[in-house]
Amino acid sequence: MLSSPPGRTLLQLWILQRSTSCLRRTAIDFSDQDESLPVADSLLRKKQFWTMTQQPLRGVTSLRFNQDQSCFCCAMETGVRIYNVEPLMEKGHLDHEQVGSMGLVEMLHRSNLLALVGGGSSPKFSEISAVLIWDDARDGKDSKDKLVLEFTFTKPVLAVRMRHDKIVIVLKNRIYVYSFPDSPRKLFEFDTRDNPKGLCDLCPSLEKQLLVFPGHKCGSLQLVDLASTKPGTSSAPFTINAHQSDVACVSLNQTGTVVASASQKGTLIRLFDTQSKEKLVELRRGTDPATLYCDKGTVHIFALKDTRLNRRSALARVGKVGPMIGQYVDSQWSLASFTVPAESACICAFGRNTSKNVNSVIAICVDGTFHKYVFTPDGNCNREAFDVYLDICDDDDF
Repeated sequence: MLSSPPGRTLLQLWILQRSTSCLRRTAIDFSDQDESLPVADSLLRKKQFWTMTQQPLRGVTSLRFNQDQSCFCCAMETGVRIYNVEPLMEKGHLDHEQVGSMGLVEMLHRSNLLALVGGGSSPKFSEISAVLIWDDARDGKDSKDKLVLEFTFTKPVLAVRMRHDKIVIVLKNRIYVYSFPDSPRKLFEFDTRDNPKGLCDLCPSLEKQLLVFPGHKCGSLQLVDLASTKPGTSSAPFTINAHQSDVACVSLNQTGTVVASASQKGTLIRLFDTQSKEKLVELRRGTDPATLYCDKGTVHIFALKDTRLNRRSALARVGKVGPMIGQYVDSQWSLASFTVPAESACICAFGRNTSKNVNSVIAICVDGTFHKYVFTPDGNCNREAFDVYLDICDDDDF
């Protein structure tokens, strides 16, 4: 779940979504850990986050917003591209000659630091079991001069999350947390249930250092406050029993006060208070199973500040019903929705307000399309802008 920008108190959207001095190059090798190399890494590449199709659409292998959703980055068969969201423009790129094909890329706010994970058909520096930190502020003609840190493992890296003082690296059954970016050292290590999608979220807030990932029990979430947990200890994360089937996606709001999740069934989204661990609300996407982020091509918008704006089942006016039907009747349905190309995974975020009672949502799809929709509290939703971001070029390197 992404919280709305400052001053926007009415609606929130469920997304089913430092500049530093030059660093000396340091290699951190964890190859002695009890991790085994993949038998067929090509199969695992297809399971990487946002890689939802058998072949990457237009060469896009993954998409990620930066921490405040003002920019997004594309990992591609041809390198890396960085875009500003509003107005939409390319801010820079790393071409294939510099970095080869990329599987994952993560931005640190709007700084000069990028986390890169090789992938695709022709990675240049390493396979998918290493995270490379690119510092664009560092001088040097050779691209290797800009690679200032390397975290190496013996299993594929499935996700990377960063904040101003930490980097989180997700493997299939383990999550590592390091201090970052100066003199990185391992702070925490968490074993997890099989996590082939690399599900994890890290709160970017200066006030709260919350980390969330799937728990050991099917359908559960684990919450860790990195600020109150002593590095090097085995403090047990707090567990929330969120779903009956495996978790399919999880997200924190910007302030780290609410965590939202959905299961593989894809019909319900549940939100929990990260302090009390109590369920706040249950939102219903639909009744038929769906892979969130992917196969239905629909973005749903829910009201959280004033849940009366959400649609309800007509049976809600009937009165008391049986327990099974009651769960369906009590659910809240989206205030508004819009569609993007089906079978094309997308990431979404709130856009800028166009007026007091009009909000907007941005959807970035792996097929190279950019969509902006505006919506009102009464559920009206219309497309305001459309573009093909892959056709927008910048002659300057990142």
